[in-house]
Amino acid sequence: MSNSLYRVSTANQYNLALRNISQRQTALSNLQENLTSGKRVVRPSDDPVAAAQAERALTRLTRNETDLRALDMQRNTMALAESTLGQAGDAMQSFRELVVSAGNGTHTQTERDAIVQQLVGLRDQILGLANRKDANGLPLFQALGSAQSPFTGTATAVNFAGLPGQHASGNTQIAKVLDGNAAWMSVPTGNGVFEITRNPNSTPGVYAGKAWADVGQITDPSALTGSSHTIDFFTESDGTTSFTITPPPIAPGPNLVAHPLDATRYAYKSPAEIGFDGLSFKISGVPVPGDSFDVNPSQPSNVFTVLENAIGAIRDARNPDGSTNHGSLTHSITRGLTEIDSAMNRLQASRGLAGDLLNRADRIEGDLDTRAVQLEDDRSRAEDLDMIKGISNFQNQQVGYDAALKSYSMVQKLSLFNYIS
Repeated sequence: MSNSLYRVSTANQYNLALRNISQRQTALSNLQENLTSGKRVVRPSDDPVAAAQAERALTRLTRNETDLRALDMQRNTMALAESTLGQAGDAMQSFRELVVSAGNGTHTQTERDAIVQQLVGLRDQILGLANRKDANGLPLFQALGSAQSPFTGTATAVNFAGLPGQHASGNTQIAKVLDGNAAWMSVPTGNGVFEITRNPNSTPGVYAGKAWADVGQITDPSALTGSSHTIDFFTESDGTTSFTITPPPIAPGPNLVAHPLDATRYAYKSPAEIGFDGLSFKISGVPVPGDSFDVNPSQPSNVFTVLENAIGAIRDARNPDGSTNHGSLTHSITRGLTEIDSAMNRLQASRGLAGDLLNRADRIEGDLDTRAVQLEDDRSRAEDLDMIKGISNFQNQQVGYDAALKSYSMVQKLSLFNYIS
């Protein structure tokens, strides 16, 4: 049996011990860095796959935060637009109340002129609201694009200087402006299907008659022809009043009764229910020969024209001697109130759209907050440290490091000189 002899230098043992201590010290330092930062992946080299997943989650989180900031700005702008439409609605209601007041038969024309001044102030206020801008100086009602002031022109002829249309909302955003054309420039005249215009006689020295018409209604939509007609009034030899309809209606209503002295005309007695071709309206008061009413299909108008027409009707409803022509005033106020109501309905519809967009913004914000939580979970799973496991590993590594130090201190004493002594 032979004995094998291995010669191992003391220096080699020292180097091995020192290398072991250095490695354990580095591992302990890394674990301490993980505990301090709370992250399992401090640098990409720690875990390239997890680092890539965490970076992707952080990128999406940044985009999510950007979407939230943009949504907040859009919501603030839309809230301002909704509030502006509310103020416009209040101003329109005040305007309507003054128009009703102007129809009071006890008012003098001087008192009506004072009402007209208040109406002009409200009209200018409403025009200012239509051109209101947000905090960035952009119009709230610019639609798909417009000038700095979407509504331009004079008070009697306001135009929309822009491209009509409504911006679409997305999964992470809402429209930041409203369609000003739909809100302010889409008011039909009359009752929305047809309009009745009063034409006073132009005979010199003869006052216009005291007759007026209501806004009318639709009795049979299938019978509507869309044609224009004129109602002309005459005085018969017996002193009674008659009228003609030009061109003659296709389907005269049952209330149209031929006049006893002229079968080509209809007898008039206030109030007269006039119906033909699927529509019906009422004319009341006392017309004079030469007075007429035009029945035409409804035309597109706008809020500002409606307001200006009402102002002009109240201002100009007077006879040559300065007295009030109550027939003209009543007719104009009846039609004006109907068109003002239509204008208010358009503004209310746009305000409802703004409210829907604000509700949509709240839902989108909730979705983005939920997505942020999910992305934060993804990032945390990829790079965050399990603190319990991290502390345990650190303590284990510290025990090993202490053992290595003690082992080295004992190996350091193993030399020939220590053995001899």
